Amino acid sequence: MTPLPHRLLRALERFNAAHPWDHNAHYHRWILRQLPDRFDRALDIGSGSGDLARLLATRANEVRGIDSDPVIVSQAQRLTSPATPVTFTVADALTEIPAGPHHVITCVATIHHLPFTKALTVFRRHLAPGGTLVIVGLSRAQTAGDYVLGILASPLNAATGWLKNRGRRAPRPVSMTALTRPAEMSFSDIVSAAHDALPGARLRRRLFWRYTLVWHRR
Repeated sequence: MTPLPHRLLRALERFNAAHPWDHNAHYHRWILRQLPDRFDRALDIGSGSGDLARLLATRANEVRGIDSDPVIVSQAQRLTSPATPVTFTVADALTEIPAGPHHVITCVATIHHLPFTKALTVFRRHLAPGGTLVIVGLSRAQTAGDYVLGILASPLNAATGWLKNRGRRAPRPVSMTALTRPAEMSFSDIVSAAHDALPGARLRRRLFWRYTLVWHRR
């Protein structure tokens, strides 16, 4: 007989596959709440299909979105109205950041693909004085608290997918077409490295296997 926890996990996996939703987009409105009502230039690193960049454009005079995947950059360009003050380019997040400085830099579910401390140093260098850096990232479960959050998130994840899709089977969102790899750093390691690179940064564990980082450059 299959153990009950394993059967439940498989059932949740099948349910989530039928009712997918974008965990990163879940935090987009939260990101906007960390930012001023208006700002000049914004940079979205790992912009994917462009959903966050287009939201930033409701506040910014100019938004640049960069991603290393030319296919998804082309997709973002197709989904964006020419009247929207957003441009998308294929670029390396460490060596090809557009000229700034930028008053807002966002980075969602991307930094775990990069050398963490080096990435923070590059982002800090391109952020304008008084600017805001917001990161939504993934961390590796390590502590009992991490595993408890993961257990709590599993049924909530299924319920959220059901509600967002109004109980119907749904196709995989366009923004979720890119593959991602598991995080290697634990949250405690991330906190330690972030505080060294960005003194005063605020970090919090979040549901749905995410953490957030907010830093204001003085």
